[in-house]
Amino acid sequence: MKKSDRLFRLVQLLQGRRTALPAHVIAREMQVSLRTVYRDIEGLVHSGMHIEGEAGVGYVLHKQAHVPPLMFSADEVLALLVGSRMVQATTDRELGLAARAAEQKIRAVLSDALKAQADQQPYRIPQLEKDAKLRALHGVIRDACTSQSKLHLHYADEAQHITHRTVWPLSLVGLQGVWLLLAWCEMRQDYRNFRFDRMHSVTALPETFETTATIHVEHYFATVLGVDASAWR
Repeated sequence: MKKSDRLFRLVQLLQGRRTALPAHVIAREMQVSLRTVYRDIEGLVHSGMHIEGEAGVGYVLHKQAHVPPLMFSADEVLALLVGSRMVQATTDRELGLAARAAEQKIRAVLSDALKAQADQQPYRIPQLEKDAKLRALHGVIRDACTSQSKLHLHYADEAQHITHRTVWPLSLVGLQGVWLLLAWCEMRQDYRNFRFDRMHSVTALPETFETTATIHVEHYFATVLGVDASAWR
């Protein structure tokens, strides 16, 4: 277990307790040595965490100790940062700004050590100018999915023939580097997946729709793909 994860787990064990937790119990719960427990307690105290107690007696967080409302392990921070950067690089400006704001809030509660690790994370996910048009589509399609507004598409098939479709947008699907719109196509009276990079234009219509038991995301995954939709969330 990484040290940052271990310290996070240690604070969790102490948090909310009214009585002291003996070091040997902490060692057993965390599967580490007593020496490691004492060293980690000392490190937390030096970092400003108000822990009361002593070796041989036990430890407890002072009732007025300040514990950040969110604490993350190093891997959790990395996962959140990578997710934020992917949102900024592949979706619309509004959602990208929300991801950036969330990232700033996450950084605000990180320890200096975790901030340093976050600054050195190895992933690089650039926002490419050639993807600007695709990113702009996200906002229109996402809003239509949320409001259940129909969309009018000018869409190119594999042979580059342009068709005009009125669709019921059900879900945005990211698959192997390609964004798809899962929708119910009024012309085909069936489910269809529309690639963002083949959409020549997308227009939100004032007309709305209501999903049914047989026109629904879960129904599509169960009947067309034969899988549980929860696996794709």
